[in-house]
Amino acid sequence: MAHLQSLDMNFQQLRSVREAVRRGFNLTEVAHALHTSQPGVSRQIRELEEELGIDLFVRAGKRLTGLTEPGRQVLPIVERLLSDSESLRQASRDFSERDVGPLSIAATHSQARYALPSAVRDFRQLYPQVTLSLHQGSPKHVAEMLLSGEADVGIATEALTQYEQLVTLPCYQWTHAVVVPPNHALLDGQPLTLERLSRFPLITYDVGYTGRAHIDEAFEEAGITPSVVLSAMDADVIKTYVELGMGVGIVASIAFDQDRDRNLRAIEARSLFKLNMTRLAFRRDAYLRSYVYAFIETFAPPLTRQRVEAAARLSSAKQDDDAQQEAA
Repeated sequence: MAHLQSLDMNFQQLRSVREAVRRGFNLTEVAHALHTSQPGVSRQIRELEEELGIDLFVRAGKRLTGLTEPGRQVLPIVERLLSDSESLRQASRDFSERDVGPLSIAATHSQARYALPSAVRDFRQLYPQVTLSLHQGSPKHVAEMLLSGEADVGIATEALTQYEQLVTLPCYQWTHAVVVPPNHALLDGQPLTLERLSRFPLITYDVGYTGRAHIDEAFEEAGITPSVVLSAMDADVIKTYVELGMGVGIVASIAFDQDRDRNLRAIEARSLFKLNMTRLAFRRDAYLRSYVYAFIETFAPPLTRQRVEAAARLSSAKQDDDAQQEAA
């Protein structure tokens, strides 16, 4: 029993260190997050430093102001130990409750609105006892939720590949479409070009959302400066303002529904903008329960459990190789 209490105390020390860094070295916020007192947090950190024989934090009086060089070296190990401990608990729950538990999904607005609903419906029929929570945000926010452990699975665009701590897998490609009111000049049957588009005020996605980078790149490469009069995160918002006559919309093709969007017309823009890739991601060191693999395959059938596990192993091996090269 004493051994288990000691082990638990060690993990509490590690959590105190991790939260101190995550919360900008504000021990009051750390204490609140860990449901303990500020003196308790300080004691946990000090005890760990004494046990290790090094100072992890730079101090100004009693305040923590940053990490020491040893602290910067130790922090990734602390993160890994805590992640591994959570994976052990997840593995235990997975064997005792294989089809019961939470599943947190982070996605961009377009994915949540247009790509996910059918997959969520089908998954719920297979796993009715899994509690789903859906978070929406930019690709950056999706990545941050994955890295913090707030989300198990993330779905966004290519931007997810910028984070080395994530395993990212391609799901499907998609294109943009131009949406206009009926009888608009662009519906005259003439080829759609960037030059013709630039004659009209444009309404499209915010920077960082739903392939906006490919839209900007296309105009820049053509030497054309478009007039973007309004940008938004959500295609439904973009289409609303197009209906009001404020401009021409550029949205993801999947965001146009001929039955619902009866007051608009869509023009395929595949030839104008690069193809976009929707990607699914999860944290490299995360333990995925069996129903998480099932959800991934429901959303993207080619991503079987075998393929996902192989990608995770390959990603981990590459990280180890990179670390060895840096050390050399």
